[in-house]
Amino acid sequence: MTHPTSPSLTSRSSGHDPVAARLSTLDRFLPVWIGLAMLAGLLLGRLVPVLGDALSRVEVDGVSLPIALGLLVMMYPVLAKVRYDRLDSVTGDKRLLVGSLVLNWLIGPALMFAVAWIFLPDLPAYRTGLIIVGLARCIAMVIIWNDLACGDREAAAVLVALNSIFQVVAFAGLGWFYLSVLPGWLGLEQTGIDASTWDIARSVLVFLGIPLLAGFLSRRVGERTRGRDWYETKFIPKVGPWALYGLLFTIVILFALQGEAITSRPLDVARIALPLLVYFAVMWGGGFGLGAAIGLGYERTTTLAFTAAGNNFELAIAVAIATFGAASGQALAGVVGPLIEVPALVALVYVSLALRRRFRAAEARL
Repeated sequence: MTHPTSPSLTSRSSGHDPVAARLSTLDRFLPVWIGLAMLAGLLLGRLVPVLGDALSRVEVDGVSLPIALGLLVMMYPVLAKVRYDRLDSVTGDKRLLVGSLVLNWLIGPALMFAVAWIFLPDLPAYRTGLIIVGLARCIAMVIIWNDLACGDREAAAVLVALNSIFQVVAFAGLGWFYLSVLPGWLGLEQTGIDASTWDIARSVLVFLGIPLLAGFLSRRVGERTRGRDWYETKFIPKVGPWALYGLLFTIVILFALQGEAITSRPLDVARIALPLLVYFAVMWGGGFGLGAAIGLGYERTTTLAFTAAGNNFELAIAVAIATFGAASGQALAGVVGPLIEVPALVALVYVSLALRRRFRAAEARL
């Protein structure tokens, strides 16, 4: 980070200069670039309808190559910054690990089930799509939000790895429970999903495993051959900006894929957006409140909050398309997920940074 209280994907500093004076132009206008990327994607999808079909066909074994490329470029610089020799301090923090498991695998799916039924009782396709989004816990873009908010990088690496394991093991079972069993108990409409263990494992391998391995090897080889000082002061500043480039590219591609569907059904998008906003706010607020209550400190509290609020939109969209079709309402609900998640979590990055001052003030009084 460029400054411990400012969002940046490039480096961290311990200075206390004014935020604006220390940020590059690229970082200073981050929300603007993200907004322009979203707009560019929507316009491309709307003005060039064949673009979505063309991008959809560029895939291998169901994995979209453009999205995979964007996510890999986005995640690699952040994972290259992780101090892997410090991971044992995270794995020994039972409060953090248990808190993350409870938020992600008990509260998160249950909350999305509740808000989907509350806000969309008359729209079963969108409701089902949102429930699938709630089951797909984030293992990719959350690393960016955590880094922007000056969270604990090592803790983020451990928590997304933990989420990936649970995702492979629990996703299909939770889908069966929340779409078939629980609605049956409550006398509500039941449905199901087509999600194989291999499809889920493949998503984890591509969107977390590859950049995690690349980041680990970069640090290990770089430090052994050139030393830690060179790695931290020379290599990291060079690759750091690529995280933002990958993020913007991914946003453009995601929104271009469904630009026509989103812009042609604005009222439907608004109906889907409302429960998503409630979900993101409650999950992030609950995670931040829990972290503060159990004394995790700002960095790990922030990591807990963002890993609880984010979702694996790629997996959710893939499952919705495989089960219900690319033109289904379930798939549209999955696509609206990142449409709302990106600006919502960017806003929460700034909320988190503002709350950081309160953490520091509270620590100073102790």
